[in-house]
Amino acid sequence: MKRLSLLRHAKSSWSDNVKGDFDRPLNRRGREAAVLMGAFIAENPGAPDCVLCSSAVRTRETLEIMAPLFSPRPHIEHSRGLYLASPPDILGAIGAAPQQYAHILVIAHNPGLHMLAMELADPARSSAPALRRLAEKFPTAALAHFEFDIDNWDAPLRRRGALRFFATPKDLAVEG
Repeated sequence: MKRLSLLRHAKSSWSDNVKGDFDRPLNRRGREAAVLMGAFIAENPGAPDCVLCSSAVRTRETLEIMAPLFSPRPHIEHSRGLYLASPPDILGAIGAAPQQYAHILVIAHNPGLHMLAMELADPARSSAPALRRLAEKFPTAALAHFEFDIDNWDAPLRRRGALRFFATPKDLAVEG
């Protein structure tokens, strides 16, 4: 069995110092959400052993905040190819991952990440409430977690994933 977590980068911002979309940093809310979601991932489903991360500033910053919360520290690969990637491009990166990794976390962008999550889900094996929420939207710092009955990452994944949960920072925030 293999586990795959798809995480959209945390909330970013525009400022006068930013040259373009690729260089947008996280804002305060994004940094707070990254801590919250990193702690959640460390516990549910557990730290990944490999992270495939877009090389955009906001995805790298999301990972930099989360990585210290993962034990043991995962193998990390940054990829320009994951920046605004399409579902086939994201699947290509996953399929090229070393087979020894049992849990891969992909940190990337919409709309490709959301479209891929919908393509991966096998409705018969997935949590119906999680699938309904996922279908609505994939907000910043949201996490979709799948399990696959496969031995190798290069196996076909479409419609084979059991969506176990879909979590957002808003789900986890404790109102004071």
